[in-house]
Amino acid sequence: MQTRIRSRSGWAIALLVLSGLAAPAPAPGGDAASVAAKGAAPTHGIAMFGDPAYPADFTHFEYANPDAPKGGLMRQAVTGTFDSFHPYIVKGKSASGIDLIYDTLMTSSKDESSTQYGLLAETIETPDDRSWVAFTLRESARWHDGRPVGVDDVIWTFNTLREKGVPMFRFYYASVERVEKAGQRRVKFHFKPGDNRELPWILGQLPILPKHYWEGRNFEETTLEPPLGSGPYQIGSFEAGRYVSYERRADYWGADLPVNRGHYNFDTLRYEYYRDRDVAVEALKGDAYDFHVEFTASKWAMAYDVSDVREGRLIKERISHTRHPGMQSFVFNLRRAKFRDRRVREALAYALDFEWLNKNIFYDEYERIRSYFQNTEFAAHGLPSPAELAILEPYRGRIPAEVFTSEYQPPKTDGSGKIRANLRRATELFAEAGWKIIDGKLENVETGESMAFELLLHDPNFERIALPFKKNLERIGVDLIVRTVDTSQFRMRLDTYDFDMVGSRSNPVGSPGNEQREMWSSAAAEQEGGRNLGGVADPVIDELVELVVSASDLEELIARSRALDRVLQWNFYQIPEWYSSNDRLVYWDRFSRPKIDPSRMFTIATWWYDEAKAARLEAARGGGG
Repeated sequence: MQTRIRSRSGWAIALLVLSGLAAPAPAPGGDAASVAAKGAAPTHGIAMFGDPAYPADFTHFEYANPDAPKGGLMRQAVTGTFDSFHPYIVKGKSASGIDLIYDTLMTSSKDESSTQYGLLAETIETPDDRSWVAFTLRESARWHDGRPVGVDDVIWTFNTLREKGVPMFRFYYASVERVEKAGQRRVKFHFKPGDNRELPWILGQLPILPKHYWEGRNFEETTLEPPLGSGPYQIGSFEAGRYVSYERRADYWGADLPVNRGHYNFDTLRYEYYRDRDVAVEALKGDAYDFHVEFTASKWAMAYDVSDVREGRLIKERISHTRHPGMQSFVFNLRRAKFRDRRVREALAYALDFEWLNKNIFYDEYERIRSYFQNTEFAAHGLPSPAELAILEPYRGRIPAEVFTSEYQPPKTDGSGKIRANLRRATELFAEAGWKIIDGKLENVETGESMAFELLLHDPNFERIALPFKKNLERIGVDLIVRTVDTSQFRMRLDTYDFDMVGSRSNPVGSPGNEQREMWSSAAAEQEGGRNLGGVADPVIDELVELVVSASDLEELIARSRALDRVLQWNFYQIPEWYSSNDRLVYWDRFSRPKIDPSRMFTIATWWYDEAKAARLEAARGGGG
């Protein structure tokens, strides 16, 4: 979830099913009789389907080492800049790692697809009809100034984020009717009528902010004043746009919670900012920072042929994953009239030659992405199942006919770079839409408008991918302007939808749900700073999204998500690009990590500084020079 807010447990949204485990006594301040009558009981965790893997008395996640030593420094690199420590508003560019200073009500495990366990909340309770959810806060939860985290903080945070925060919160929590104090440490959220079974789950992901800190401050303005938090780290030193360091709180209230044991082991986490990825890679090889995730296939193949890698001092490692990679694509801005015809969007997709790019630029590192739920059971494959057809039939005539007759596949080539057949098909589609090549330029036969548009990028490395696309388009009379801007301008132009086409990657989604509203709904299309980048505004899409949100079980969620996927695919709102089923890591050999890696996603939150390795590395490098 292009979302700029991500908690330590992630903003992957999932459908909630009550855990069904044996429950502790009703929460302080609660009404035991009313809780029991409605089928709710306090429990330590919730799972998307079935029960949480960890019982109520678990001591730590299996992929964490509860005896990991504390200490040392971990340095990472970030490309771009920052000008704020406020990640919850549209304005500004917030610093990387800022989520480390805040705790959420619940936190996710990384060896289960969508399961949460209590963090600030000691227990969660929700009835069978999912008409409300209640959280009981831990008595030990504290802000960094020593004051307790209270129900008033939760209520104030929820109302403030929904009223003044980034649009995501308004869409995620639109179905919450009200929130109330239901006991000394118990907070209860009441939901509007209708099926939205994941609401208890996503409310568990709510980051809680200190009401007393923000009183007297303007929540809607950026700030470089280090804010007050309750998490494992606090802001230490920083220089806006250059670096920020976070210092581990030795008195962190939640250090011994089962969900935190073996986590947050570094005394200092430092983020170094670079304007250019090429410079950042060279800085890594010079030991200017410690840990790097390599997103560029050519760099992975060519940039690390150095003695430190060959001799094992600088580790180059692949870690395979089974998660949804997110949708990486070129996004059409449907607010531009020239892109509103589906045939135009389909035609332009024929000019992207993935097979040639993969062979000549990507070193065969990637696979073609074709689904908005790629690599998950929610992705549409083959022809619609009977369950999907039951969903789609009422929309026949209002959605592309291919939804019923064909499996969507992006245009393919033989990788030779000779794509005449694809370009011929593109020209045919343009002609059907009223565009013809006149004197070498593609023009609209009615208006005389030329097919010219700008592709907006923020990473110069992506130009080597965009330029072959541009060259192919030129052969059919399309004038593509590739424009790369700095990250601040890129963010501003995305927030105000000031682009024709943009290179984008949406954040991974564990299970489709409320986040689909912000990505596709008509209401989100003109919401500044939102995630409906393409401006999709289709009543059919709106209804399909609501069907996904209201799914009552896994089978229903799969059918509805696949139906939505098919309609999105055949509308050609985006040109799908590629993904990798591996994380590519490069890091200096001064760290250790648990023997078990989480199956869904690696996390350096469980790594630790290994003094023996660090000493050997420094000796091998002649004192670190």
